[in-house]
Amino acid sequence: MAAPRLSVCVCTHDRPEDVRRCLVGLRAQTLSPSALDVLVVDSGSGPAQAGALACIVAGFPGVRLVRLDQPGLSLARNAGAAAACAPWIAYLDDDVVPAPDWAACALAALAGPSPPALLGGRVLPAWDAPLPGWWPARLRGVLSIVEVEGVGDYRGDRLPPGLEPCGANLLVHVGTLQAAGGFCPAIGRRGHALLSDEEVHLAWRLQAAGHAARYDSRLLVYHRIPRARLTPGWLLARLYWQGVSAVRTRRSLGRGGTVWRELPRRVAVATLCAPAGLLPRSSTRLLFCRWRLAYALGFIRGALGGPACDRLQRKPAL
Repeated sequence: MAAPRLSVCVCTHDRPEDVRRCLVGLRAQTLSPSALDVLVVDSGSGPAQAGALACIVAGFPGVRLVRLDQPGLSLARNAGAAAACAPWIAYLDDDVVPAPDWAACALAALAGPSPPALLGGRVLPAWDAPLPGWWPARLRGVLSIVEVEGVGDYRGDRLPPGLEPCGANLLVHVGTLQAAGGFCPAIGRRGHALLSDEEVHLAWRLQAAGHAARYDSRLLVYHRIPRARLTPGWLLARLYWQGVSAVRTRRSLGRGGTVWRELPRRVAVATLCAPAGLLPRSSTRLLFCRWRLAYALGFIRGALGGPACDRLQRKPAL
């Protein structure tokens, strides 16, 4: 049997039914199943969910299950790379379903004489409920939606400024990933903490080392957006942890000085917007101020440490 051309890693935590839908999408690919080496990494799911996941994976011949007792998305992705059988690994979030030609387009994009070390793709929403009218248009991206069409290097002139890789649909050269030390465990989801940016951190490190990091919208997946995320509480929690993530990412990239330069502005924003934080988390009023307050508090928390900002933010609605 020919060696697989692409490893596919689906990392999950307590969401076995989402994994089932993703695996059905992988089974429906236009490529021969022998071209794909599919791994499911269980990132510390609870006993009942872990058992359900094992039963689901057993129903898909050839799919391997890797179990980690310690939750953490970066740890799970690194475990997937260690277990990969192909030279390239594709990371899919457990709540996405790839388009039928996703794998074929991925391999076609990597077939040129100078393939990138990292390749990101398009992520379109599959709504469980319509996006509420109060949701800020500029914050669609926090739902892991990437709607840009085209091909180009990240941070290059062929793509919109600010476009970043999304871990819901990401391919990486395994050897290059491991030589770079893998995904940073200090960032990325851990249990119910909405930390993020581990894929952005990796992409910028690879670019700094002289590797190409590219986007290709032909690689398409559909990301399920559950109704529970379409609430003011979830949005504010997501922006809070984005502020924390921004600080950790910059410091991990050796850009700690930018954190201290930006900190006074974030403190000023938090001070000005603090009264809006007295509104109930379920309220949609003054969201323009409140999401800025949430991000500023997360940034301050990341910069200074300590639990004070966590108490101000209150328990995230996940």
